[in-house]
Amino acid sequence: MASQQQAPQNKKQKKQPKAEAPKVLGPNGRELSEQEIGRRASMQALRDRGIEPYPAALYPVDAKSVEIKENFRDDEEPKREVCIAGRIMSRRIMGKASFMELQDADGRIQVYVSRDEVCPGEDKDLYNVVFKKLLDIGDFVGIKGFVFRTQTGEISVHAKEITVLSKALRPLPIVKIKDGQAYDAFTDPELRYRRRYVDLVVNKGVKEIFLKRTRMFNSMREYFNAQGYVEVETPILQGIAGGAAARPFITHHNTLDTDLYLRIADELYLKRLIVGGFEGVYEFSRNFRNEGMDRTHNPEFTCMEIYVSYKDYRWMMEFTEKMLEKICLDVNGTTKVKVGDNEIDFKAPYKRVTMAQAIKDFTGYDITGKSEDELRKAALGMGVEVDEKMGKGKIIDEIFGAKCEGNYIQPTFIIDYPIEMSPLTKKHRDNPELTERFELMVNGKELANAYSELNDPIDQYERFVEQMRLADKGDDEAMIIDHDFIRALEYGMPPTSGMGIGMDRLAMLMTGQTTIQEVLLFPQMKPEARQTKAGEEESEEL
Repeated sequence: MASQQQAPQNKKQKKQPKAEAPKVLGPNGRELSEQEIGRRASMQALRDRGIEPYPAALYPVDAKSVEIKENFRDDEEPKREVCIAGRIMSRRIMGKASFMELQDADGRIQVYVSRDEVCPGEDKDLYNVVFKKLLDIGDFVGIKGFVFRTQTGEISVHAKEITVLSKALRPLPIVKIKDGQAYDAFTDPELRYRRRYVDLVVNKGVKEIFLKRTRMFNSMREYFNAQGYVEVETPILQGIAGGAAARPFITHHNTLDTDLYLRIADELYLKRLIVGGFEGVYEFSRNFRNEGMDRTHNPEFTCMEIYVSYKDYRWMMEFTEKMLEKICLDVNGTTKVKVGDNEIDFKAPYKRVTMAQAIKDFTGYDITGKSEDELRKAALGMGVEVDEKMGKGKIIDEIFGAKCEGNYIQPTFIIDYPIEMSPLTKKHRDNPELTERFELMVNGKELANAYSELNDPIDQYERFVEQMRLADKGDDEAMIIDHDFIRALEYGMPPTSGMGIGMDRLAMLMTGQTTIQEVLLFPQMKPEARQTKAGEEESEEL
């Protein structure tokens, strides 16, 4: 039997593939990236050196970045001592000296770090290990030192002491520029809205949107308070979803064992307060409507409603246009704002157009005196989708929305609505087929809605009954009879004008944004899927 010949050895051995590093999971079962693993190791290394990465001690901040730069004087002696704190946004390490950029609530400022000053004596390892290796972009630190101007002319803080205040375990998406092109920018809207906390840190201008929003609220409050009107709070959980035509969210009160609605409007409660003797009341309310989401609608939104006794809708138009002019000046320093391709001027006064005239202007059709069937046929002929469930008011509203609304870019009051469109509005003093109502259109969308309020309890009851008839036909936005509100009116409500304004849409206009998500800190989003330890996807609401 012949012996088997041995195969010759290859001179070059094939490289064995490297064994994959074991996966490292965070507390919630999510696989950590290499950077996150490294940051957790740095956190532990800080603790091993006796440095707590999340100290509980008070840090005595006494200066801010912008204020330091505004008040700096080159001839100031001795140099101003400051204590600042913020997030590390960049570092340039150059041997014994380094620079970092620190971001606080107001802006950014450069910090100069010298090894021999922050680590006096023999403890040079503190600088080489802690500052160079264990601190990362995104970490919060405190700096004590003095203000000076560098040789390149930049106002900076010369660090005498560095304190670790909070270790960031996830890296920030810092934009990098190479050959004029930006990389790693945090621009995806889905991620920006879900992780607004990151968006605010890394994207310039986002924080300013929300600061302007706050100034807008403050300006409106000043306007109301100066005239003696009172800010109040009314229930969010309501037994009847009233005050507007909208589909509500429903919840259950366990103790009372009854279903309740998240409010769609606060109108009926505010008018009860007028009955009770308040001359003028207003509320910034969180409202909830279980309806669609798009670039101008969010199911949870902020509305301001104000009610003033002994006034009518004509007075309210002047009141509203003066208010908006003031707000625009307070927020932007001018009455003009740029939104997309449109420049909008909020300087009063604003144009007034009747609802019938608006529809006639853009369709050629006169709705005056037309029956429900005639209006439905006309709408279908215009290509406007309507159905048998809709009454006259809803059909007219659909025609206006499809054919007219988008054409009003400059602030315009649409006035004198047909009575079928306005179940809470006083009949027009000159034409009982109309109501004393206006909507303010700006940039092709409704911004404000106002009435001479209906204070006749018998008329109001009949309007509610008509709404119930529409509900029986299938209109799920029709109002329910609020018997307690009728009872309140029976005690007597003085002539009153009320106005509601969508604060989120107003914020869009004042900040030049074209989508409502840009002016909501945390807009409603679909649940986000995440990986579990078992590798399965789980839904997680962020």
